[in-house]
Amino acid sequence: MEIVIDIGNSNVVIGIYAEAKCVDLIRLKTINDREAKLYYDLRIREELLDLNLVIENIQGIYLSSVVPDLTKSISVVIASIFDKKVNVVNPMAFKKLKLSIDNPSEIGIDLVANAIAAVTRFSKACVIVDFGTALTFTTVTESFEILGVAIAPGLKTSMSALHNETAQLPEVPLILPSTVIGKNTTHAIQSGVLWGYVGLVKEMLLRINEETGYKFLPIATGGLSSILSPIADLFHDIDINLTLDGIRIMGRNIDKN
Repeated sequence: MEIVIDIGNSNVVIGIYAEAKCVDLIRLKTINDREAKLYYDLRIREELLDLNLVIENIQGIYLSSVVPDLTKSISVVIASIFDKKVNVVNPMAFKKLKLSIDNPSEIGIDLVANAIAAVTRFSKACVIVDFGTALTFTTVTESFEILGVAIAPGLKTSMSALHNETAQLPEVPLILPSTVIGKNTTHAIQSGVLWGYVGLVKEMLLRINEETGYKFLPIATGGLSSILSPIADLFHDIDINLTLDGIRIMGRNIDKN
């Protein structure tokens, strides 16, 4: 068995893998303050007790983080719980990867993980749309060459911005309304944001294919990937564990090097 950890801006997700499949998930809110280490130590131990996980069966632990301040804290917690080294993944360990972008050091490790997992699974050029804190589009060829990325605010980020930056607009639930023309404030915000994102995703996928002259396989991931049901048919696959799969692949390559 293997442990795969994805430290994101909104959530810390821990996947328990058996025979290359994610069999259990622990999802915790990202907390980055003086109490973070104690919080994660207590919560992770509680969750593991509920799963009845046999710690001695763990053969590898791989961690990816886009929150540098939390990387060391959670690594120490995990190493203490399992009494095993935590491998912080490095995309450069995956020798097939090529980054055809201006500043390779700037790309998020989560986006690299998405690309590696998608091409490994489908053996085709892909556009991975990640519905997370940010909405990202990662374009990668079948030879693991990342051509580039597009980034927009995520669904929750947009909703929160409207609420926080205006005096009279409430924070509303992420529910796609059946009609576009809003009849009240909540309906209006849901329509503008959620139906707006339907159009955004369609247009981005169309323009990526037009710009490259190539038809990329569209893949969706991220915790909010199931919300926009009208575009579900656009995707060849929707897998919320895609990032974890990519982290595991990169981590296993560290072990080989």
